[in-house]
Amino acid sequence: MNRIKIFLFFIAISVNISAQETKMLLTLDEVINLAKEQSYDALIAKHSFRGSYWQYRSFKASYLPALSLSGTAVGFDNSISQEWQDGEQVLVEHNTNQSNLNLSLNQNIGLTGGRIFMQSNLMQVDNFESSLRYFTSSPVTIGFSQPLFGFNQLKWDRKIEPVKYEEARKQYVETMEQVSLKAVNNFFDLILAQINYVIAENNFDNADTLYHIAQGRFNIGTIAQNELLQMELSFLNAKSELRQSKLNLEISEFRLRSFLGFNESVKIELVVPTDKPDLEIDYSVALREALKNNSEILSYDRQMIQAERDVARAKAERGFKLDLFAQYGLNTSANEANNIYTNPDNSLNSTQLNVGFAIPILDWGQGTGRVKMAQSKQEVIATSVRQNKIDFEQDVYLKVKQFNIQGEQLLNAQKADTIAQYRYEVSKQRFLIGKIDVLELNVAFTEKDQKRRAYVSALRNYYSYYFNIRKITLFDFINNKPILSDIESLTE
Repeated sequence: MNRIKIFLFFIAISVNISAQETKMLLTLDEVINLAKEQSYDALIAKHSFRGSYWQYRSFKASYLPALSLSGTAVGFDNSISQEWQDGEQVLVEHNTNQSNLNLSLNQNIGLTGGRIFMQSNLMQVDNFESSLRYFTSSPVTIGFSQPLFGFNQLKWDRKIEPVKYEEARKQYVETMEQVSLKAVNNFFDLILAQINYVIAENNFDNADTLYHIAQGRFNIGTIAQNELLQMELSFLNAKSELRQSKLNLEISEFRLRSFLGFNESVKIELVVPTDKPDLEIDYSVALREALKNNSEILSYDRQMIQAERDVARAKAERGFKLDLFAQYGLNTSANEANNIYTNPDNSLNSTQLNVGFAIPILDWGQGTGRVKMAQSKQEVIATSVRQNKIDFEQDVYLKVKQFNIQGEQLLNAQKADTIAQYRYEVSKQRFLIGKIDVLELNVAFTEKDQKRRAYVSALRNYYSYYFNIRKITLFDFINNKPILSDIESLTE
């Protein structure tokens, strides 16, 4: 009975372990989609864009009316102070409580940089010494504040913030294309490791077979000892390469698994792409889409606007300043709260008008210096932007040229791989019947492996260059449409 229990226990463990391991057979498109959905890089990009989105929302909210309510529930005061009464200083005891409530509505004016507001407040005062309670209120107070001849930050924010948000949106899409490019590289790293492992297995099996055949031929005197030693050396090399290729396979699989967010229970096997899209990219189309979609172009525009803003700020801070503040309202008081707005004991107008100014008389050229520095910086930025745009167009040109030759390179690598595989099989058969020596067989053997790896490398280059162009243009040339992103789903 105990033996049966132990046997069932080990069966249960084996079933559990096999159930925990998940095998996934993935194509290149599936790896790219998984990377965009659940990789660490993609999640970081999504949260980074959310920050830019809410910053833009906050900017837009600053131009909307803001309603706020504030107040003091308890304002107890029990103290003694010195006050003048009838020409003498006397000590006055305070034993009061003041409570107040304020409601305010504010609206920024982007065109002028000013602010208009409306307020209403109510205050209750309890005097515990005299057992009196009274109420004061400003039912409605309206006013505005306006800086004249000053720097209008709101106006420049309206120019810069939408560009920054659009730049962030395009940067997010570019980051996702960078994730795709990273997925391509990890995909082909594992593909190459898998192919190397399969090659190493086949090479080991072939080397083992050929070594045993060579031993038989040496025993009957048909080959020399140096040829036998050469076959033995090939066998040992194949054995060593098999071990190393297995380790490289495990490392590449771990990297891809980690990149996609899988744990160690997931076993990944990849499918080598068998066909490629028949595609040649037109430079004029790529340049047009890059200039329209790339975030760097928006960055250049933003830098120019910011430099213009800095010059305007320096000029405004150098010259004459005038600030205007005006407010009008009513002040009322009553002994009961329900009479404060209907039957006030008294009603007084409350009017304020403030006009402040500042005139620089002698600053030893500081204001002029700041303007000159801002203008100099503006020129530097303009020069840098012009050069960066030239470099950008050249980069697009080179990427298009590099991609357009990849199709032919891939086709040649595929043909070379087919020929090399066939040549090795022919050489192997000829060696078995004694038509060629070991050196010729080893040459065919080496070329077979080299051409297979070269074909995979050509595939890698093709897709890497393609996703590089997608990233810089944000355009899908296969489906002939811009690359868009579901922004709404990111901000929910």
